[in-house]
Amino acid sequence: MIGKILKGISGFYYVHVVESGIYECKAKGIFRQQNIKPLVGDMVEITVIDEEQKKGNLVRILPRKNELIRPAVANVDMALIVFAAKTPDPNFQLLDRFLVLMARQQVPVCICFNKSDLVSDEVLDEFARVYRSCGYPVEFISVKQDIGIDRLMMHLSGKTSTIAGPSGAGKSSLINRLQSSVMMETGAVSKKLGRGKQTTRHTQLIHIEGNSYIMDTPGFSSLYLPQMDKEELQGFYSEFAPFEPECRFGGCSHISEPDCGVKKALEEGKVSKVRYENYVQLYEELLEQEKKKY
Repeated sequence: MIGKILKGISGFYYVHVVESGIYECKAKGIFRQQNIKPLVGDMVEITVIDEEQKKGNLVRILPRKNELIRPAVANVDMALIVFAAKTPDPNFQLLDRFLVLMARQQVPVCICFNKSDLVSDEVLDEFARVYRSCGYPVEFISVKQDIGIDRLMMHLSGKTSTIAGPSGAGKSSLINRLQSSVMMETGAVSKKLGRGKQTTRHTQLIHIEGNSYIMDTPGFSSLYLPQMDKEELQGFYSEFAPFEPECRFGGCSHISEPDCGVKKALEEGKVSKVRYENYVQLYEELLEQEKKKY
């Protein structure tokens, strides 16, 4: 039988087989011998030991479409990044870090702002303008008010999606709204810290419907960039590309060089100030990483 790993805990893997249910499986010793670790999201072959008790053995991992490092998952079609539009206010620096991380791993992203009922249409329009101009789909929802869920579901349908974002954004509440078989613990937003209490403690894949799955991951409040050259970074800011031919110098970093097409576009309002400032901060972080190597 072929199924998908939903969760792995203490050497047991819980495999969902469409129309048959979820089987608790142990991995065969060959995986340890070959130093292969089954991942959440893996498509696997299992043999059934006890159909009534839904127990089996995991005997083969099918070829992976992709494999993410953080979170450590496989076969992801899309990343759904969820931020609150308010309470807490969105951290766009953190959002850009996630976008760079996913772009580097070639995973498409859909940006979702929850609690959209707490801010004005003008604020939402600005969020949409900045990120849609970079090529990202942006959806606004309110899980509490049941707004925008159907539109969001169109992005999730037929995909295995990983959902991530800072604590307090409402990820667990959203997962509970999308399906009813697994109820996630939700946490309140800390008034003192202005951020949510982390409620997810391990990665698990949750079946929504048909061949649609969503992968819950522990919330994050900081995210380190992967090891990469600082020159790579601008390639993940697609809105810079139309203006780079106007740069005087080839290989322009768009930071300190004179006659920079991107900085000129920034002055003219053609490039988002928030996005550019985030780019500069990330560039300088990568520069510091390079200095520490030598």
